[in-house]
Amino acid sequence: MSNVLRLAIVDPNDATRESLKSTLMGLETVWLEAECSRYAFFKDVLEQTNPDVGFIAIDGDPDEAVRLVEELAHAKPSVSLLVSSSSTDGNLILRTMRAGAKEFLPNPIKPEDLASALQRVSRTKFGAVDGKNRGCQVTVVAGATGGVGATSLAVNLGCQLASDPSNSVVLLDLDLALGDADVFLDSIPEYTLTDVAQNITRLDFTLLKRSLTKHSTNLYLLPRPVQLEDSQLVTTDDLTRVIGLLKATFSHLIIDASKSFQSLDLLAMEQADNVLMVTQLDLPCLRNVVRLLMSFEQMGGLNEKIKIVVNRVGQGGASISIKKAQETLGREIYWQLPNDYKTMIEVRNNGVPLIEQAPKAAITSSISQLADSLTGKQSSVAPAELAGKGRNWLGLWGKGAKAPEAAAQSAE
Repeated sequence: MSNVLRLAIVDPNDATRESLKSTLMGLETVWLEAECSRYAFFKDVLEQTNPDVGFIAIDGDPDEAVRLVEELAHAKPSVSLLVSSSSTDGNLILRTMRAGAKEFLPNPIKPEDLASALQRVSRTKFGAVDGKNRGCQVTVVAGATGGVGATSLAVNLGCQLASDPSNSVVLLDLDLALGDADVFLDSIPEYTLTDVAQNITRLDFTLLKRSLTKHSTNLYLLPRPVQLEDSQLVTTDDLTRVIGLLKATFSHLIIDASKSFQSLDLLAMEQADNVLMVTQLDLPCLRNVVRLLMSFEQMGGLNEKIKIVVNRVGQGGASISIKKAQETLGREIYWQLPNDYKTMIEVRNNGVPLIEQAPKAAITSSISQLADSLTGKQSSVAPAELAGKGRNWLGLWGKGAKAPEAAAQSAE
């Protein structure tokens, strides 16, 4: 249990204390060391257990609780003190912070707010892990068109990451109309994204995990709605809260985007660390990538997250080379996935991921290396021939045609 925060809590109110305990139980990076119902006994509890974090609910007696915070800040400086209250009185908040509290959380406590506060404490106590902050890495997988293998990549990338015991991984199927991540995993989920969205205000980490489907690879899945009409029930506010809860609960969140690039997809991409744009070496796919990149340039910071992944490299009949595609797109191709149509058809029809069905296949090895690259275990593999940087917009927009001015400016 290295790098796990050990907590002790004090709250005279049994109901709110139990609610807090339930929320904490869903966090894998937290261990509840002790609980207390009396402010007068809490110092002794900390002396006996020596936790990393002391959580103090101050509504029972704000004056006594603030005095306790001040006393503990001097007596136990190694313990980070978190305070919660239903009061929004600025003076009370100021008093608790001056007394030595590291964080002030308003009641009722939102699980994602609690997780964020604990992550800040964790970063202060443990520092970075492998040069990176502890937290959730969000990766959106999007296809330049249908049928390019985006869902296959999302599912198998998630399974690959989940095979590492140090990772906790969840896959969110955001193709609300035609998503089929559950088919790739041969699972029949009991709950869907719509169920979670409709109960979002009542969810904590424990209930959220119970709403997910766990695969044998340890990958968790939150699938698309069953009924087509239910896809309209998920709002951007719902999705923001769902992503917040998933980020607070897991170390990796993979989102399989739809091909419509509508508001939910763009919201997910805005919150992502990486966006894998899956394409193939044919003119329609590359043309779509160019159009998308041009649109993303108008969305602050989004274009920098895009990583081009070329799928089915080496398939017969491809007339566009990797080098030509690189020159046309004006950026390096981040990853190449080899063509292994037969294996991919087998794993899809059997509902078994590559890591279980074909662990020694070249495509499995490539996805494993991609997972390592995304998590910083190795640098991305870019073939030497991808050195060219110039954009050839005219090659996609037709002979004699001119690319839009915005595209030309971005190429400079």
